[in-house]
Amino acid sequence: MKFAYKFSNLLGAVYRQGNLSFSKDGNAVISPVGNRISIFDLKSNTSVTLPVCTAKNITCVGISPNGNVAIVVDEDGAALLVSLITRAILHHFHFHKPVNSIRFSPDGRKFVVTKENVALMYHAPGKQREFNAFVLDKSYHGPYDETTCIDWTDDSKCFVVGSKDMSTWVFGAERWMNLTYYTLGGHKDIIVGCFFEKDSLDLYTVSQDGVLCLWESDTELDSLVLKNKPDKPKMQRKDEEEEEEDEERVEEAQEGEVIRGKAQKSKSDKKTKKVQYKQISKHFFNKERDFTNLTAAAYHKPTHILVTGFSSGIFHLHELPEVNLIHSLSISDQKIASVALNCSGDWIAFGCSGMGQLLVWEWQSESYVFKQQGHFNNLASLAYSPDGQYIATGGDDGKVKIWNTNSCLCFVTFTEHTSSVTNVAFTSSGFVVVSASLDGTVRAFDLHRYRNFRTFTSPRPAQFSTLAVDTSGELVSAGAQDSFEIFLWSMQTGRLLEVLGGHEGPVSCLCFSPVQSILASSSWDRTIRLWDMNDSWQVKETLHLTTDALSVTYRPDGQELAVATLNGEISFWNPNTATQVSSVAGRHDLEMGRKESDKVTAKQLSKAKCFTSLCYSADGDSILSGGQSKFVCINNVKEQMLLKKFEISCNLSFDAMEEFLDRRKMTEFGSLALVDEGAGDKDGVSISLPGVKRGDMSSRHFKPEIRVSSLRFSPTGCSWAATTTEGLLIYSLDGSLVFDPYDLDLDVTPASIRKQLRHKEWAAAIVLAFRLNEKALKQEVLETVPHEQIPVVCGTLPDIYVEKLLGFVAACLEKSGHLQFYMTWAQSLLMLHGQKLKNRSAAILPTLQALQKSIQRHWDNLAKLCDFNLYNIHYAVALSKQRGMKRALGQEEENSQDDDDDDQEQSEEMNEANLEDEEMIL
Repeated sequence: MKFAYKFSNLLGAVYRQGNLSFSKDGNAVISPVGNRISIFDLKSNTSVTLPVCTAKNITCVGISPNGNVAIVVDEDGAALLVSLITRAILHHFHFHKPVNSIRFSPDGRKFVVTKENVALMYHAPGKQREFNAFVLDKSYHGPYDETTCIDWTDDSKCFVVGSKDMSTWVFGAERWMNLTYYTLGGHKDIIVGCFFEKDSLDLYTVSQDGVLCLWESDTELDSLVLKNKPDKPKMQRKDEEEEEEDEERVEEAQEGEVIRGKAQKSKSDKKTKKVQYKQISKHFFNKERDFTNLTAAAYHKPTHILVTGFSSGIFHLHELPEVNLIHSLSISDQKIASVALNCSGDWIAFGCSGMGQLLVWEWQSESYVFKQQGHFNNLASLAYSPDGQYIATGGDDGKVKIWNTNSCLCFVTFTEHTSSVTNVAFTSSGFVVVSASLDGTVRAFDLHRYRNFRTFTSPRPAQFSTLAVDTSGELVSAGAQDSFEIFLWSMQTGRLLEVLGGHEGPVSCLCFSPVQSILASSSWDRTIRLWDMNDSWQVKETLHLTTDALSVTYRPDGQELAVATLNGEISFWNPNTATQVSSVAGRHDLEMGRKESDKVTAKQLSKAKCFTSLCYSADGDSILSGGQSKFVCINNVKEQMLLKKFEISCNLSFDAMEEFLDRRKMTEFGSLALVDEGAGDKDGVSISLPGVKRGDMSSRHFKPEIRVSSLRFSPTGCSWAATTTEGLLIYSLDGSLVFDPYDLDLDVTPASIRKQLRHKEWAAAIVLAFRLNEKALKQEVLETVPHEQIPVVCGTLPDIYVEKLLGFVAACLEKSGHLQFYMTWAQSLLMLHGQKLKNRSAAILPTLQALQKSIQRHWDNLAKLCDFNLYNIHYAVALSKQRGMKRALGQEEENSQDDDDDDQEQSEEMNEANLEDEEMIL
């Protein structure tokens, strides 16, 4: 149970190749990432990767119309039928050839698969249990070259297939009298997309040279005439014909009118018109840009919107059939490999395989709904924030990305580095990320304002290969791989404090002690040096090894040091006495696979492999290790034994995956991997030079080697992460096992627990519930306890149950809405049992960090809500003040107008009085 970690999610990559799809409701994008499928929910802004994987990279995905199942096909044609509800594999199938496209019919009863120059129509798996879920209905031949795209009519009667031979073929899904097949030409390049008009046989075809052809059919869908007699065996057909003739004779003898009716019907059948197509118009998209190719297209039938993507990263929106340009935008500088529209036609998904981008664009408001990009090259390192909320990753593309562990999405990317990022680290506050790079700089990034606020450099240019930040966050150290020196900077001032010399080889790893101001450095000179930060940065101890040191790490309590060396061993040292305590021989646990170009066996290759990354678990009892292999190992430190081994990938599209040599790939000239068939073409095989691990940076056509570059346990202990060639893999504890009792006897039953609750014996009920250890029952008991009784119950709990209850409260607090209730439980437990828990600080640390993570998450959410409400209040107050001022100004104007009117009346009265006086005088 302690190490029941299972694959949870894949980060660091959002799209690789293949076609994008939307879910049935249009709120989620289904994207193939390597040999896995990721689903990005655009409403809740979360990401999840399905726990199913194919043998090689996925090339096409077909989603059923009801959105319940998906057919996933890899590069070799191996297919999986996957349930999107239970996320389980329902059926395995192999098409034996690479599949170009797959598409379900709108009624969901059939689907068409195109491979080579053949279109295969299968019966889709239904609700009934079938021995074979893929039953071939019919094969359609016609194109002379590979097929590229498929589309169905709305009533599932016909489908159209595009081909590389510049032709488009219309086939009938059933046996129609007036439509067997129809061929359309008119293009001078590969057909990229072909689409039926809504409730019609009218067609739109788009080719790679940016040409759109509009085809009009002279026959409606309702006018298709089904053949009366489907194909049957000859004997059965003869018997049926004889029976029909006998019945006709009897009917003819009875009524003569029936004969006339049948004669008219046969005449009408003979006059049935064959389906004919006529090209109405032809349009050219890229008149100005002759050098760009049209690479992807999608059509939304209800809104008549055509989306076309080009190799330059530009996409066009046209309204058909008038071909009115709505807008044309550039969303990337890479080729758009796939385009998809959701059911409402508002959102458009774009996939760019060159940079690994996935974009969702709302074309009416011209704004991004979703914008993600993974590391388009290998990941080099990762770091968890102290509360476990965030993960920072650095890659060979020079980018530092911050991922949210709750949504599994990247929310900020720092691009200040100009070369590969070799290491990243969080400070103790959790709001500053520090990264080291081969460009000769160490940079500190602020997660409040998302900016690079410190840049640390050395007096002479140096390539920094490792990084460490002390527990206070004040000291930043980085090791150089060319000058063999360690540089120390102050985080507050940014000044260089000291240059530590003494190593005679490149510095491979740095690590600060979690409890003391001591820096441990490992080097290729076969030594581990301990530097005292309080005593003028002098060497405190030197640990001599038998071979080169590759990685070093401290145990969380600072009382042990683990070192990975070049001979594949992990040695454990006491830093206080400078003596070796134990060691683990892990070379045979790596089990390195054989590369295609290797001339020795995998067993001989494993002798040269070693661990390159180490990480202690939160309690310090076990250690996580990985290196130049597809395996990650968990070893028990005390027993010196392997506890569990995880295979991080089964993707044969990577190199060094197969253990044995494949004789089918061997020729008299050697391995096929060493034969460059392209001769300069971009699709040729790139032969790697000796020692090259990452491939040619200017080419994306190399076969990467599977390896693990960095490993970290989550501070909460519930998961661990690994940066691999495949991406950032997250493994979490399996939460499906709900029943794991301990100290169980016959009296511990749900009935007895509820009886204790009725008698208001709260502490006894909690103890019994934790002995039964069923999550739902524990939550029920805990939430039944009155709020004012919580301190009393916490005070009477046995010590052994305090730690378990605190861990359960931390887990419930993360997802529950009863914030104050569970906060009261946590506060009471910590106040009453804090001193006892402090004595077991190493064991209780993961629980406290899980509690801190839950509280921090709620604090962030409440802070955002309060800021939003505060803004609304300020807005309302400012609006009311503005209206009050307007009213006051209006009142003053009215008063001044009244005064003017009074003065005018008085002057008129005086004038009248004067006139009367003058009249009297006269």
